[in-house]
Amino acid sequence: MSIVTRFAPSPTGFLHIGGARTALFSYLYARRRGGRFLLRIEDTDRERSTQSAVDAIFEGMAWLGLKSDFEIVYQTQRFDRYREVIAQMLEAGTAYHCYASKEELDALRAQQQANREKPRYDGRWRPEPGKTLPAPPDGVKPVVRFRNPVDGDVVIDDLIKGRITVANRELDDLIIARADGTPTYNFCVVVDDLDMGISHVIRGDDHVNNTPRQMNIFRALGAEPPAYAHVSMILGGDGAKLSKRHGALGVMEYRAMGFLPEAMLNYLVRLGWSHGDQELFTREEMERYFDFDHVSSAPARFDMEKAYWVNHQYLKTADLAVVEPEFDWHLRRMNLDPAAGPALSEVILAQRERCRTLLEMAEKSAFLYSEIESYNEKDASKHLTIAAADILKALIERLGALPVWDAEAIHGAVHGVAEMHGVGLGKVAQPIRVAVAGMAVSPPIDETLRLLGRDRTIMRLGAALNHIGLRA
Repeated sequence: MSIVTRFAPSPTGFLHIGGARTALFSYLYARRRGGRFLLRIEDTDRERSTQSAVDAIFEGMAWLGLKSDFEIVYQTQRFDRYREVIAQMLEAGTAYHCYASKEELDALRAQQQANREKPRYDGRWRPEPGKTLPAPPDGVKPVVRFRNPVDGDVVIDDLIKGRITVANRELDDLIIARADGTPTYNFCVVVDDLDMGISHVIRGDDHVNNTPRQMNIFRALGAEPPAYAHVSMILGGDGAKLSKRHGALGVMEYRAMGFLPEAMLNYLVRLGWSHGDQELFTREEMERYFDFDHVSSAPARFDMEKAYWVNHQYLKTADLAVVEPEFDWHLRRMNLDPAAGPALSEVILAQRERCRTLLEMAEKSAFLYSEIESYNEKDASKHLTIAAADILKALIERLGALPVWDAEAIHGAVHGVAEMHGVGLGKVAQPIRVAVAGMAVSPPIDETLRLLGRDRTIMRLGAALNHIGLRA
């Protein structure tokens, strides 16, 4: 069987974490089985669907590298096809026109609730042998309802949840086209999945209740339904419904927070799936190992600290060709010109061990790409003191006289100044850090100065001396 999976979001907001995980699982299952992955935009809800949301979905999918193997499908471009299928179903008797008014249905629902019955359509316009239907009322545009089977069960052999059985008598006749002719979600999904050859539907378990209805529509169209895998929801670390305080953010917000896309994928794939005790996976390993045998049916827990840990592991070891474009993106978001300082690769190598995110790396490296506008007040008051002035003067002299500007020569000069003044290296290195970086945190001092360059180093040491003089 040819494996085709799909991710089919409704464009009513950003691509959130749950949706991204569903997309990833669908993508990985197709890759593992040598199949294909499709992106479909389910935009039939015209009031809530927006182009900005479509763009956000595309941006998030592109950043994560989850590329559709087909041309992107929009449901709003398929209305002719839906109308065609509805006409076929009306002719075959698997669908029928219903003229019940909203007022009638509201009264029916109220009566059922008063009787403590499950609210459901009572089939008053459903054609049956020997049943006489009233004449259609004048001026009323009917909806179209699916003629759901009344006998037997719908059996879902869910790839994650196991067997689920639903009696057909529990399902009423679903509206598949509104009075204005627009098709409804459950109907469109079936026609799309059928036409596009979807073999496996992987989606959130909030869709479980839709599945029996959709399977019955498939069979009414003479087709076998695809296999289904309903992925559990994601909870916060405290077991509550995932919210923004837990990390329920748009995917691109994680980019802004400094996550690498590969690290985000790694964290998402481990939300409910495991492969032994392995925590970190390359994309190739995810594609090779992913299966539903090891996807848990229990809700996953989102742990922001774990997400940061995963990102740091990637940041420490990822190929520079992967990290550089993201680092460049963060610098530009801070209005810094990446060409106005040292090579990005050198800065990444100097900072990657001490930074959990690219945002942190960009913030701690900004001094290499722009002039210092101010010093950290606490750090300056502690390290840019009268006692440090002679040290800075000696550094300017020694560093300015170095025949070569490399880490070894800089290291020797800094140590020489410390020995000359009979102080520990920290008494020299910390004033240098505040002078050149504006704060008392940086990579090793010799590497920091090498990256900054001789001229900018000497200039900033001089500016720090002036700062001390003004405060004296």
